[in-house]
Amino acid sequence: MALNPDTSFVDTHPQAGEAAAVLYPPIEPFASGHLDVGDGHRLYWELCGNPHGQPAVFLHGGPGSGCSADQRRLFDPARYCVLLFDQRGCGRSTPHASIEANTTWHLVEDIERLRRMLGVQRWLVLGGSWGSTLALAYAQAHPEQVTALILRGVFTARREELRWYYQDGASWMFPDEWTHFVAPVPVEERHDLLSAYARLLTDADEATQLRAAVAWSRWEARTIILRPDPVSLAQRTEPRFSLALARIECHYFMHGAFLEEGQLIRQADRLRGIPGVIVQGRYDMATPPRTAFELHQAWAGSDLRLVEAAGHAFKEPGITDQLIRATDRFAG
Repeated sequence: MALNPDTSFVDTHPQAGEAAAVLYPPIEPFASGHLDVGDGHRLYWELCGNPHGQPAVFLHGGPGSGCSADQRRLFDPARYCVLLFDQRGCGRSTPHASIEANTTWHLVEDIERLRRMLGVQRWLVLGGSWGSTLALAYAQAHPEQVTALILRGVFTARREELRWYYQDGASWMFPDEWTHFVAPVPVEERHDLLSAYARLLTDADEATQLRAAVAWSRWEARTIILRPDPVSLAQRTEPRFSLALARIECHYFMHGAFLEEGQLIRQADRLRGIPGVIVQGRYDMATPPRTAFELHQAWAGSDLRLVEAAGHAFKEPGITDQLIRATDRFAG
Protein backbone atom coordinates (compact mmCIF):
# COMPACT_ATOMS: atom_id res chain seq x y z
CA MET A 1 0.00 0.00 0.00
CA ALA A 2 1.47 3.36 -1.03
CA LEU A 3 1.45 5.97 1.71
CA ASN A 4 -0.39 9.20 1.14
CA PRO A 5 2.34 11.86 1.01
CA ASP A 6 -0.04 14.76 1.62
CA THR A 7 -0.64 14.28 5.34
CA SER A 8 -1.77 17.57 6.85
CA PHE A 9 -2.32 17.52 10.57
CA VAL A 10 -3.51 20.91 11.73
CA ASP A 11 -4.10 22.85 14.88
CA THR A 12 -7.51 24.14 13.87
CA HIS A 13 -7.45 27.39 15.81
CA PRO A 14 -8.22 30.13 13.26
CA GLN A 15 -5.35 32.25 12.07
CA ALA A 16 -4.99 35.79 13.41
CA GLY A 17 -7.92 37.88 12.26
CA GLU A 18 -9.81 34.81 10.98
CA ALA A 19 -13.17 33.93 12.51
CA ALA A 20 -14.11 30.34 13.29
CA ALA A 21 -16.76 28.95 10.96
CA VAL A 22 -20.14 28.43 12.65
CA LEU A 23 -23.29 26.56 11.70
CA TYR A 24 -25.47 28.23 9.10
CA PRO A 25 -28.80 29.64 10.40
CA PRO A 26 -31.67 27.24 11.15
CA ILE A 27 -33.56 26.12 8.07
CA GLU A 28 -36.72 24.13 7.35
CA PRO A 29 -37.04 21.57 4.55
CA PHE A 30 -38.65 22.71 1.30
CA ALA A 31 -39.80 19.13 0.61
CA SER A 32 -40.15 15.93 2.65
CA GLY A 33 -41.85 12.56 2.54
CA HIS A 34 -41.51 8.83 3.02
CA LEU A 35 -40.06 6.34 0.54
CA ASP A 36 -41.07 2.68 0.56
CA VAL A 37 -37.81 0.75 0.15
CA GLY A 38 -39.30 -2.70 0.52
CA ASP A 39 -38.90 -5.28 3.29
CA GLY A 40 -41.61 -3.42 5.23
CA HIS A 41 -39.43 -0.31 5.65
CA ARG A 42 -40.45 3.28 4.86
CA LEU A 43 -37.75 5.96 5.08
CA TYR A 44 -38.34 9.56 6.09
CA TRP A 45 -36.47 12.02 3.84
CA GLU A 46 -36.21 15.79 3.53
CA LEU A 47 -34.62 18.32 1.17
CA CYS A 48 -33.09 21.58 2.43
CA GLY A 49 -31.44 24.62 0.87
CA ASN A 50 -31.58 25.73 -2.74
CA PRO A 51 -33.64 23.42 -5.00
CA HIS A 52 -31.19 24.27 -7.81
CA GLY A 53 -28.07 24.03 -5.65
CA GLN A 54 -25.28 21.50 -5.66
CA PRO A 55 -26.62 18.05 -4.63
CA ALA A 56 -25.41 16.59 -1.34
CA VAL A 57 -26.52 13.79 0.97
CA PHE A 58 -25.98 13.70 4.74
CA LEU A 59 -25.55 10.32 6.46
CA HIS A 60 -26.27 10.36 10.18
CA GLY A 61 -24.50 8.38 12.84
CA GLY A 62 -25.54 5.49 15.01
CA PRO A 63 -26.73 3.48 13.17
CA GLY A 64 -30.10 4.12 14.73
CA SER A 65 -29.95 7.79 15.72
CA GLY A 66 -31.80 9.57 12.90
CA CYS A 67 -31.06 13.01 11.46
CA SER A 68 -31.54 16.32 13.29
CA ALA A 69 -32.30 19.94 12.48
CA ASP A 70 -28.76 21.10 13.33
CA GLN A 71 -27.27 18.74 10.75
CA ARG A 72 -29.03 20.73 8.02
CA ARG A 73 -26.92 23.70 9.07
CA LEU A 74 -23.59 22.21 7.94
CA PHE A 75 -24.29 23.36 4.37
CA ASP A 76 -24.62 26.81 2.81
CA PRO A 77 -28.37 26.89 2.02
CA ALA A 78 -27.81 29.23 -0.93
CA ARG A 79 -25.39 26.87 -2.64
CA TYR A 80 -26.49 23.34 -1.70
CA CYS A 81 -29.54 21.16 -2.13
CA VAL A 82 -29.14 18.67 0.73
CA LEU A 83 -30.94 15.38 1.26
CA LEU A 84 -31.17 14.13 4.84
CA PHE A 85 -32.96 10.91 5.76
CA ASP A 86 -33.57 8.65 8.74
CA GLN A 87 -32.03 5.25 8.10
CA ARG A 88 -33.98 2.03 8.55
CA GLY A 89 -35.60 1.61 11.95
CA CYS A 90 -34.92 5.03 13.45
CA GLY A 91 -36.13 8.62 13.66
CA ARG A 92 -39.28 9.12 11.62
CA SER A 93 -38.73 5.99 9.53
CA THR A 94 -40.80 2.89 10.20
CA PRO A 95 -40.99 0.30 11.66
CA HIS A 96 -39.31 1.74 14.74
CA ALA A 97 -36.20 -0.02 16.14
CA SER A 98 -36.48 -2.79 13.57
CA ILE A 99 -33.38 -4.88 12.83
CA GLU A 100 -35.09 -6.99 10.18
CA ALA A 101 -33.71 -6.47 6.66
CA ASN A 102 -31.40 -3.86 8.18
CA THR A 103 -27.76 -4.14 7.06
CA THR A 104 -25.10 -1.88 5.60
CA TRP A 105 -25.90 -3.11 2.11
CA HIS A 106 -29.62 -2.45 2.52
CA LEU A 107 -28.68 1.13 3.44
CA VAL A 108 -26.29 1.51 0.50
CA GLU A 109 -29.11 0.52 -1.84
CA ASP A 110 -31.48 2.89 0.01
CA ILE A 111 -29.10 5.77 -0.76
CA GLU A 112 -29.18 4.80 -4.43
CA ARG A 113 -32.99 4.63 -4.39
CA LEU A 114 -33.13 8.13 -2.94
CA ARG A 115 -30.64 9.43 -5.51
CA ARG A 116 -32.70 8.00 -8.35
CA MET A 117 -35.90 9.36 -6.81
CA LEU A 118 -34.40 12.86 -6.96
CA GLY A 119 -32.97 12.41 -10.45
CA VAL A 120 -29.48 13.31 -9.22
CA GLN A 121 -26.51 11.99 -11.17
CA ARG A 122 -23.68 12.77 -8.71
CA TRP A 123 -23.53 14.28 -5.26
CA LEU A 124 -21.32 15.19 -2.33
CA VAL A 125 -21.52 12.71 0.56
CA LEU A 126 -21.01 13.78 4.19
CA GLY A 127 -21.08 11.25 7.02
CA GLY A 128 -19.94 11.25 10.63
CA SER A 129 -19.17 8.35 12.97
CA TRP A 130 -21.30 5.45 11.69
CA GLY A 131 -22.20 7.82 8.85
CA SER A 132 -18.52 7.75 7.83
CA THR A 133 -18.69 3.94 7.66
CA LEU A 134 -21.76 4.08 5.47
CA ALA A 135 -20.29 6.89 3.34
CA LEU A 136 -17.17 4.81 2.68
CA ALA A 137 -19.18 1.69 1.85
CA TYR A 138 -21.40 3.69 -0.50
CA ALA A 139 -18.54 5.53 -2.20
CA GLN A 140 -16.55 2.33 -2.70
CA ALA A 141 -19.60 0.62 -4.21
CA HIS A 142 -20.67 3.63 -6.34
CA PRO A 143 -17.62 5.87 -6.87
CA GLU A 144 -19.05 7.24 -10.10
CA GLN A 145 -21.91 8.84 -8.13
CA VAL A 146 -19.69 10.72 -5.65
CA THR A 147 -18.25 14.19 -6.33
CA ALA A 148 -16.52 14.51 -2.94
CA LEU A 149 -16.46 12.88 0.51
CA ILE A 150 -16.44 14.60 3.89
CA LEU A 151 -15.97 12.25 6.85
CA ARG A 152 -16.01 12.97 10.59
CA GLY A 153 -14.92 10.66 13.42
CA VAL A 154 -13.93 7.82 11.13
CA PHE A 155 -15.17 4.35 12.07
CA THR A 156 -14.69 1.20 9.98
CA ALA A 157 -16.15 -1.45 12.33
CA ARG A 158 -12.99 -3.50 12.63
CA ARG A 159 -12.82 -5.85 15.60
CA GLU A 160 -10.16 -3.75 17.33
CA GLU A 161 -12.29 -0.61 17.02
CA LEU A 162 -15.32 -2.34 18.50
CA ARG A 163 -13.30 -3.94 21.28
CA TRP A 164 -11.80 -0.55 22.16
CA TYR A 165 -15.17 1.09 22.74
CA TYR A 166 -17.30 -1.79 24.01
CA GLN A 167 -14.85 -3.95 25.97
CA ASP A 168 -11.27 -3.01 26.82
CA GLY A 169 -10.29 0.51 25.78
CA ALA A 170 -12.41 3.54 26.54
CA SER A 171 -13.38 2.02 29.90
CA TRP A 172 -9.90 3.00 31.15
CA MET A 173 -10.70 6.64 30.41
CA PHE A 174 -14.26 6.63 31.80
CA PRO A 175 -14.27 4.11 34.68
CA ASP A 176 -17.16 5.87 36.41
CA GLU A 177 -19.37 5.77 33.31
CA TRP A 178 -18.29 2.21 32.57
CA THR A 179 -19.98 1.04 35.78
CA HIS A 180 -23.30 2.31 34.41
CA PHE A 181 -22.67 0.63 31.04
CA VAL A 182 -21.99 -2.83 32.48
CA ALA A 183 -24.68 -2.60 35.20
CA PRO A 184 -27.47 -4.36 33.21
CA VAL A 185 -25.15 -7.26 32.27
CA PRO A 186 -24.72 -10.25 34.60
CA VAL A 187 -21.12 -10.53 35.83
CA GLU A 188 -20.62 -13.88 34.14
CA GLU A 189 -21.44 -12.35 30.72
CA ARG A 190 -19.21 -9.29 30.92
CA HIS A 191 -16.34 -10.94 29.03
CA ASP A 192 -18.39 -10.38 25.83
CA LEU A 193 -20.50 -7.28 26.27
CA LEU A 194 -21.74 -7.03 22.68
CA SER A 195 -23.22 -10.54 22.85
CA ALA A 196 -24.73 -9.84 26.25
CA TYR A 197 -26.34 -6.62 25.05
CA ALA A 198 -27.64 -8.33 21.90
CA ARG A 199 -29.52 -10.72 24.18
CA LEU A 200 -30.83 -8.00 26.50
CA LEU A 201 -31.96 -5.67 23.73
CA THR A 202 -34.10 -8.38 22.14
CA ASP A 203 -35.40 -9.85 25.41
CA ALA A 204 -39.10 -10.68 25.59
CA ASP A 205 -39.42 -8.35 28.59
CA GLU A 206 -39.79 -4.71 27.53
CA ALA A 207 -38.40 -3.37 30.83
CA THR A 208 -35.22 -5.43 30.31
CA GLN A 209 -34.86 -4.03 26.79
CA LEU A 210 -35.29 -0.42 27.93
CA ARG A 211 -32.92 -0.69 30.89
CA ALA A 212 -30.21 -2.03 28.59
CA ALA A 213 -30.98 0.55 25.88
CA VAL A 214 -30.71 3.52 28.25
CA ALA A 215 -27.42 2.22 29.70
CA TRP A 216 -26.00 1.72 26.20
CA SER A 217 -27.07 5.19 25.07
CA ARG A 218 -25.81 6.84 28.26
CA TRP A 219 -22.34 5.38 27.67
CA GLU A 220 -22.31 6.90 24.20
CA ALA A 221 -23.69 10.28 25.28
CA ARG A 222 -21.11 10.70 28.07
CA THR A 223 -18.06 9.68 26.02
CA ILE A 224 -18.49 11.39 22.63
CA ILE A 225 -17.81 14.94 23.79
CA LEU A 226 -15.00 16.50 25.82
CA ARG A 227 -17.27 18.40 28.21
CA PRO A 228 -20.50 16.83 29.53
CA ASP A 229 -23.63 18.04 27.75
CA PRO A 230 -26.77 17.59 29.90
CA VAL A 231 -29.10 18.38 26.98
CA SER A 232 -27.55 15.73 24.76
CA LEU A 233 -27.59 13.23 27.63
CA ALA A 234 -31.31 13.79 28.20
CA GLN A 235 -32.08 13.45 24.49
CA ARG A 236 -30.02 10.30 24.02
CA THR A 237 -31.37 8.52 27.10
CA GLU A 238 -35.03 9.13 26.23
CA PRO A 239 -36.40 5.55 26.09
CA ARG A 240 -37.79 5.53 22.54
CA PHE A 241 -34.62 7.05 21.08
CA SER A 242 -32.41 4.77 23.20
CA LEU A 243 -34.14 1.61 22.06
CA ALA A 244 -33.63 2.30 18.36
CA LEU A 245 -30.05 3.47 18.84
CA ALA A 246 -28.93 0.63 21.08
CA ARG A 247 -30.73 -2.22 19.36
CA ILE A 248 -29.68 -1.23 15.83
CA GLU A 249 -26.09 -0.36 16.81
CA CYS A 250 -25.64 -3.62 18.67
CA HIS A 251 -27.16 -5.58 15.76
CA TYR A 252 -24.69 -3.98 13.33
CA PHE A 253 -21.66 -4.30 15.57
CA MET A 254 -22.37 -7.95 16.39
CA HIS A 255 -22.06 -8.54 12.64
CA GLY A 256 -19.02 -6.31 12.05
CA ALA A 257 -21.31 -3.89 10.20
CA PHE A 258 -21.78 -6.63 7.58
CA LEU A 259 -18.31 -5.90 6.22
CA GLU A 260 -15.28 -8.08 5.74
CA GLU A 261 -12.65 -7.40 8.40
CA GLY A 262 -10.64 -4.35 7.32
CA GLN A 263 -12.61 -3.98 4.08
CA LEU A 264 -13.04 -0.21 4.05
CA ILE A 265 -9.34 0.53 4.54
CA ARG A 266 -8.23 -2.25 2.21
CA GLN A 267 -10.49 -1.01 -0.59
CA ALA A 268 -9.61 2.67 -0.21
CA ASP A 269 -8.07 2.57 -3.70
CA ARG A 270 -11.64 2.58 -5.02
CA LEU A 271 -11.82 6.20 -3.84
CA ARG A 272 -9.02 7.25 -6.19
CA GLY A 273 -10.06 10.43 -7.97
CA ILE A 274 -12.60 11.38 -5.30
CA PRO A 275 -11.42 14.40 -3.28
CA GLY A 276 -12.11 14.25 0.41
CA VAL A 277 -11.69 15.80 3.83
CA ILE A 278 -11.38 13.74 7.02
CA VAL A 279 -12.20 15.69 10.20
CA GLN A 280 -11.03 13.93 13.35
CA GLY A 281 -10.90 14.93 17.02
CA ARG A 282 -7.53 14.31 18.70
CA TYR A 283 -9.28 13.09 21.88
CA ASP A 284 -12.07 11.09 20.25
CA MET A 285 -12.77 8.23 22.67
CA ALA A 286 -15.46 6.58 20.51
CA THR A 287 -13.46 6.41 17.27
CA PRO A 288 -9.79 7.12 18.08
CA PRO A 289 -7.65 8.92 15.47
CA ARG A 290 -5.63 5.88 14.34
CA THR A 291 -8.40 4.72 12.02
CA ALA A 292 -8.69 8.16 10.41
CA PHE A 293 -4.91 8.24 9.98
CA GLU A 294 -4.83 4.77 8.37
CA LEU A 295 -7.65 5.71 5.99
CA HIS A 296 -5.87 8.93 5.06
CA GLN A 297 -2.68 7.05 4.32
CA ALA A 298 -4.56 4.59 2.07
CA TRP A 299 -6.70 7.20 0.27
CA ALA A 300 -4.76 9.31 -2.19
CA GLY A 301 -6.28 12.77 -2.46
CA SER A 302 -7.67 12.92 1.07
CA ASP A 303 -6.98 15.78 3.46
CA LEU A 304 -6.81 14.93 7.17
CA ARG A 305 -7.83 17.75 9.51
CA LEU A 306 -6.92 16.69 13.05
CA VAL A 307 -8.71 18.91 15.58
CA GLU A 308 -6.50 19.27 18.63
CA ALA A 309 -9.07 20.21 21.28
CA ALA A 310 -12.02 17.97 20.40
CA GLY A 311 -13.63 14.64 21.03
CA HIS A 312 -16.08 12.86 18.74
CA ALA A 313 -19.25 14.95 18.41
CA PHE A 314 -19.85 17.20 15.42
CA LYS A 315 -20.90 20.01 17.79
CA GLU A 316 -17.36 20.29 19.20
CA PRO A 317 -16.44 23.84 18.07
CA GLY A 318 -13.27 22.84 16.22
CA ILE A 319 -15.02 20.00 14.41
CA THR A 320 -17.94 22.23 13.42
CA ASP A 321 -15.42 24.75 12.10
CA GLN A 322 -13.66 22.17 9.92
CA LEU A 323 -16.88 20.61 8.61
CA ILE A 324 -18.22 24.00 7.53
CA ARG A 325 -14.91 24.84 5.86
CA ALA A 326 -15.07 21.52 4.02
CA THR A 327 -18.62 21.97 2.74
CA ASP A 328 -17.76 25.52 1.68
CA ARG A 329 -14.66 24.24 -0.11
CA PHE A 330 -16.69 21.81 -2.22
CA ALA A 331 -19.60 24.17 -2.88
CA GLY A 332 -18.35 24.85 -6.41
